[in-house]
Amino acid sequence: MAAYIFRRLLLVVPTLLGIILINFAVVQFAPGGPVEQMLAELRGEGQTLGRLTGEGPGETRAPGVGMGGGGGDGPVGTYRGARGLDPAIVAEIERIFGFDKPAHVRFGEMMVGYLTFDFGRSLFRDRPVVDLIVEKMPVSISLGLWSTLIIYLVSIPLGIRKAVKDGTRFDIWTSGVVLVGYAIPGFLFAILLVVFFAGGSFLQWFPLRGLASSGSEMWPFWQRALDYAWHMALPTLALVIGGFAGLTMLTKNAFLDEIGKQYVVTARAKGNSETRILYGHVFRNAMLLIIAGFPAAFIGILFTGALLVEIVFSLDGLGLLGFEAAIRRDYPIMFGTLYIFTLMGLILQIIGDVMYTVVDPRIDFEARR
Repeated sequence: MAAYIFRRLLLVVPTLLGIILINFAVVQFAPGGPVEQMLAELRGEGQTLGRLTGEGPGETRAPGVGMGGGGGDGPVGTYRGARGLDPAIVAEIERIFGFDKPAHVRFGEMMVGYLTFDFGRSLFRDRPVVDLIVEKMPVSISLGLWSTLIIYLVSIPLGIRKAVKDGTRFDIWTSGVVLVGYAIPGFLFAILLVVFFAGGSFLQWFPLRGLASSGSEMWPFWQRALDYAWHMALPTLALVIGGFAGLTMLTKNAFLDEIGKQYVVTARAKGNSETRILYGHVFRNAMLLIIAGFPAAFIGILFTGALLVEIVFSLDGLGLLGFEAAIRRDYPIMFGTLYIFTLMGLILQIIGDVMYTVVDPRIDFEARR
């Protein structure tokens, strides 16, 4: 098993490099890069070069390494918004953002920094990207973790019950409910929750934004915990409502498949109770795929629904950070969050494989040809 894990870890490096390289190449052709945005700002608001060089408070813009192109960010004079501006100002903007170097040089410098988790500085926030990621990550991880746990705690018992009651009214109406929930996009359900329960048009039972009330840092622990749960209720519900269907049906089908096997017939012939057969024999085999898939389910929630839900509920997590970075073309943050998410996904896939062997020691990846 150790040799298998070592080989998988070695594959992480080229996979991560390939994903970053593809996204970096795509960004080179995306319009509206940071240089063009700054040129448009200069033309529209009459900003001076003094702001660019950091003479004003909070305006230092030294990101370290330019990470993307953005619709022709390249030689001076190729920008759509550069007409009428002094070429020296355009060149200075390029130098500040790091776009005075060829794309392959920028990519090489970026990857060298990534080896030590140095993602440079944000182009528009003037803070190290790693500090921003560390600051926002607890929000996203807590949202994804609670959502995944609730999905598993509800879907597994429901799926087992549906397998036992296969074809009954209970099986039919619960299938209808979970499929309707699956059909509603998470962000749309989040908007409906805001409209109905967060002061949109009807009730105001829950807060609209954030994970803590103002001044809650001075409250006792139990009160802060309740306040946290109060703020997390709607975002978590918006994420889990669409996650029940897949896991519930997977659990049901896995148990139905195992219930029909010969060892179950033999166990019944020996006089074992249905409860003992279900949880003593069927459960371990049927739950193999479900339990081992927990890491992938967790990272899937972070990659997909959590981003839009964070935006709807104004949760200051990685999803909202990445969205704002994409809007402003803050490439260090965009590629930094992509790097972290991709690395987490690859590592959790390896953990998922290890969990297969934990749930069922008969599985041996080393024995595969």
